[in-house]
Amino acid sequence: MSTESASPTDYGLDGSTNWLLGGAIGGIVGSLLFGALLWVVDPAIVTDTVPGIYGFDPDGALGWVFHLFHGLILGLVFGFLVSRDLILGTLTADTQFDVLEETGLTVRFVLAGFVYGLAVWALLPVIAGTVLVSIGGADPVFPGVAAETLAGHLLYGLLLGALFSVFVDTESSAEDVETPFDDASES
Repeated sequence: MSTESASPTDYGLDGSTNWLLGGAIGGIVGSLLFGALLWVVDPAIVTDTVPGIYGFDPDGALGWVFHLFHGLILGLVFGFLVSRDLILGTLTADTQFDVLEETGLTVRFVLAGFVYGLAVWALLPVIAGTVLVSIGGADPVFPGVAAETLAGHLLYGLLLGALFSVFVDTESSAEDVETPFDDASES
């Protein structure tokens, strides 16, 4: 049995566009798990609410297509953001916390995914969803503030960050980037 662990480049996802593939994989798988959670708790969110946002009649298949498409696009946005020098440098920066210092990049990407999932939940279903429903003349009570959508978005973000760090070679990119706090600590 080999003692070597698999690296992201063993899967062939390296290079300048690795964030596209990592974001897409994490986004699709994360939205599948998120959708499964919603399906167990309240299937109408996927079958009725998601197509209704776009003015379509309730349709389970169409709701799933839109839900997976949302996950894909949001995964690509995550991949783009965390692969930029400023955010990647922040994720790899030295910290004052021993627990965080001892973790690898995978844990930091999982935590970044958690924060991203929380931000997506706050911006899309809570704020934008409530505004869209209000504009449409419906009651502004929207399922976006429900616990199941919060849990789903956090689960999505955690899985997105984990899969991104597994399938994307972030180690070599992290070595080349300067942390944004280097200048402040040297002064």
